[in-house]
Amino acid sequence: MNSKDDKEKDKPIIELKDVWKIYQIGEVKVEALRGINIKVFKGEFVAIQGPSGSGKSTAMNMVGCLDIPTKGHIYLHGRDISHLSESDLAQIRGKKIGFIFQKFNLINTLTAKENVMLPLTFLDIPESIRRERAEELLTLVELSNRMDHKPNELSGGQQQRVAIARALSVNPDIILADEPTGNLDSKSGSSVMGFLQDLHQKGKTIIMVTHDDKLAQYAERIEVLKDGEIIQTVKGSKHHTKNEHNIVVNKK
Repeated sequence: MNSKDDKEKDKPIIELKDVWKIYQIGEVKVEALRGINIKVFKGEFVAIQGPSGSGKSTAMNMVGCLDIPTKGHIYLHGRDISHLSESDLAQIRGKKIGFIFQKFNLINTLTAKENVMLPLTFLDIPESIRRERAEELLTLVELSNRMDHKPNELSGGQQQRVAIARALSVNPDIILADEPTGNLDSKSGSSVMGFLQDLHQKGKTIIMVTHDDKLAQYAERIEVLKDGEIIQTVKGSKHHTKNEHNIVVNKK
């Protein structure tokens, strides 16, 4: 590794610095986040964990460039993105962050392949490349025989694997997983977490938002939220578990 790589590794890929988010509801101010500080470095697997109402969904919006803070700063690759316009944030999300949601958020009228191709469409990638990339990723998540099936023809676990493939389609810097097993049975949930672990082992940066103590243990590091504040940082216990999946991730 050269000195440039060393310097990049020493810098956080994303940093929340004294971030507050305050909502005005009528005459009441709700402090959803109260000065949180989080650093995530390239190749880390970090969980943001807390109960309902802790502020973890708001924290996810900050990390995912879905919203801007009331106070404080958010840095992505050292660039302050705290006050960018929605259109600028959308450009960043499209190129830098891959999302995996609890409810899958697949387009029901599109096939699995077409769902995976969709983010590339917004980046004006030629159709032949979009199709090839989608087929490659669906094969890697073990859905080569389900590419032309629509979401309602797939199980919950299969739909979430389509969502993983879609998240990887633009080769993002960060994978952001929001309660990725929340709608799955235990077997399908374990399979999905196996894929996320393998992505981490291949060098992907993963940030997972969850209320589940057991799920959070898959991360290297857990940032525990309560009442809008980070109250504890602990190590996960399962992040080193070896699994049998074989996902290949293109590295930039």
